[in-house]
Amino acid sequence: MKRNILSATSALAMLMLGGAFAGTAAQEKVLQISAGGTDIATLDAHRASATTDKALVGWMYNGLVRFPPGSADPKDLQPDLAERWETSADRKTWTFFLRKGIKFHDNWGELTADDVVYSLKRAADAKSSTFAANFASIGTVEKVDDYTVRITLKYPDANFLGTVSNYHGGNIVSKKAAEELGTKYASQPVGTGPFKFAEHVTQQYVKLVAHKDYFRGAPKIDSIMYRMIPSDSARELAFASGELDVMYGKREQRWVNTARKRGNMVVDIFRPGEFRTLHLNRSIPPLDDVRVRKAIAYAVNVDDIVRYVGKDVGPRGCSVVPPGYLGEDCSAGSYEYNPEKAKALLAEAGHGNGLVLKSVVSNISAQLPIMEIVQSQLAKVGIKLDMNVVDHPTYQSQSRKDASAIVFYGAARFPIADTYLTEFYHSNSIVSKPTAVTNFSHCSVADAEIDGGRAESDPAKQLALWKEAQRKIHEDVCAIPLFDLQQVWARNERVDLGYELKGAMNLAPPITEATTLKSR
Repeated sequence: MKRNILSATSALAMLMLGGAFAGTAAQEKVLQISAGGTDIATLDAHRASATTDKALVGWMYNGLVRFPPGSADPKDLQPDLAERWETSADRKTWTFFLRKGIKFHDNWGELTADDVVYSLKRAADAKSSTFAANFASIGTVEKVDDYTVRITLKYPDANFLGTVSNYHGGNIVSKKAAEELGTKYASQPVGTGPFKFAEHVTQQYVKLVAHKDYFRGAPKIDSIMYRMIPSDSARELAFASGELDVMYGKREQRWVNTARKRGNMVVDIFRPGEFRTLHLNRSIPPLDDVRVRKAIAYAVNVDDIVRYVGKDVGPRGCSVVPPGYLGEDCSAGSYEYNPEKAKALLAEAGHGNGLVLKSVVSNISAQLPIMEIVQSQLAKVGIKLDMNVVDHPTYQSQSRKDASAIVFYGAARFPIADTYLTEFYHSNSIVSKPTAVTNFSHCSVADAEIDGGRAESDPAKQLALWKEAQRKIHEDVCAIPLFDLQQVWARNERVDLGYELKGAMNLAPPITEATTLKSR
């Protein structure tokens, strides 16, 4: 109750401040945005993993290469801070040639190879980076000269260009700023992007201003007010009254359909989605019996779930690798909805009178209704799903302690098959291991193919290995793929992003030097 009161008070305060912001907008182009969070956690590019933080990082930093604005497709990667690169025949040595004259924000100097070497080593260090595990394939990072960097890999890595892109640990920071500011760097970030940090008022807003010396040209927007309005209704009220130009929408088909009927609102639905999956904990009885796992797969009616979510917002998945990821393969087919087969398998496995499975479930609106549908579907074949509904942090914690037979989880990752296969279906990632990531399924049937695919330099052979890995995981029923919950944002029709928005790795519309805001 106290949290709700504070949220409402904060939202009301922001609406009252709207007049002041509007007054500023009369003199300059100010873009008002809300991602819906209560506050930011950090603006250190190598630490920022929260959705609320990632949008800001995307507007302030660059990588050696980048996803062009509007794309989340690895095939579209293009030069960013590096103007070009060369690769050895064995794809283990990569040489990047930096653009000259790129300036860091404020008075932190010109970008050189020293900043790149420092940034990548910093990103690979677990003491300074959330994304250190992503850099496991990197052997050495060396300065050749002031504008040339050589990176030598331990093995050919299918994810490498994504690792050094403008996403997560690939963002380049100012060595001088990071060293001089120390722990203060997280609240005083310095990048090379089109916008630079200006101010943060706790639980109210973050202000960014245009980086006039941006190497692609000065932004057409003068500043961004990134406002903290966690309440869906308060955000919509602020948007309707003109206090917001861009906002995080509801990822619900009904909301999208209603919003699209409004005359001044453009709704953007884009990738990467957060791929919703039911992970079956095959390390505990009775889920250590593949017949029981198959029975659950036959009992879950994915089409009904997709109809509830909405086809635009949550398209169905066909593999344990999310839709649109490089290497996704659907040749194994989807699990058939067949309650009678489910009952027969349960009887064959010695559970003809039914069974009980325990699951810790988050109370958030993106999870609980789906699990209630699953619970109802399983009940029809004699499986009682005993759900312990808890707050989201408790759900996250308990899921990593093997407290659930079935874990409903959603995630967005770098869109290539290896990232999902490694994190969710490799035995090294099982939650109880020191190398744990988020493998709630305790899956281990495709380690050889996953390892082989990561190091394979021949694209055709790599795809074949990923295909076989997906087939084995499907046959073992490690998990049941459900749907890909897309990103949903809304913007005033006065906002011209400057590109076609099909995807955004930082889960928010990129605001670039080309973004414009038409006068009222």
